[in-house]
Amino acid sequence: MRSENQIQIATLGGGCFWCIEAVFEQLIGVESVVSGYCGGDVDQPTYAAVCSGTTGHAEVVQLSFDPAQCSYRQILDVFFAIHDPTTPDRQGNDVGTQYRSVIFYHSPEQREVAAQVIVELSRQGLWPAPMVTQVLPAPCFFPAESYHQGYFRKNPGQGYCQFVVSPKLAKFRKRFAGRLKANR
Repeated sequence: MRSENQIQIATLGGGCFWCIEAVFEQLIGVESVVSGYCGGDVDQPTYAAVCSGTTGHAEVVQLSFDPAQCSYRQILDVFFAIHDPTTPDRQGNDVGTQYRSVIFYHSPEQREVAAQVIVELSRQGLWPAPMVTQVLPAPCFFPAESYHQGYFRKNPGQGYCQFVVSPKLAKFRKRFAGRLKANR
């Protein structure tokens, strides 16, 4: 049995939070996933304000995870497998600073792991362009509106979910089949 103080937090942005949330909800060791906003200069931002591109926030997910079941490194391996870390302020057709690739670290150890993973992946040359993922200290996190939470689970037939989220989820499930929670 684990104690609550072993739970860690990770905050990641890589495009629309619906996509990232749908993936991490299914990863063994992830206890909760909350979609929200981070990195801007407005308190209590709204979805409309963030989408305007004027607040400086990124759409992110904040994960609570048990490092005994899933390490921070494994979290980042999944993160980099499910988005394009080479496109500044863009993921597919989603364009704007709110869709940037960003890791908000919560400890010096997380910063170190993130920097190491980026160096390793850059050396591997997996993408045709350089990685632009920002690695920044975690600022205040603002949970998104309630209708954004668990969006894919609640709306799998919605157009964006069918054409954008579902393919990312299928790619994740195939690549990380051994890391999926049961009954997903």
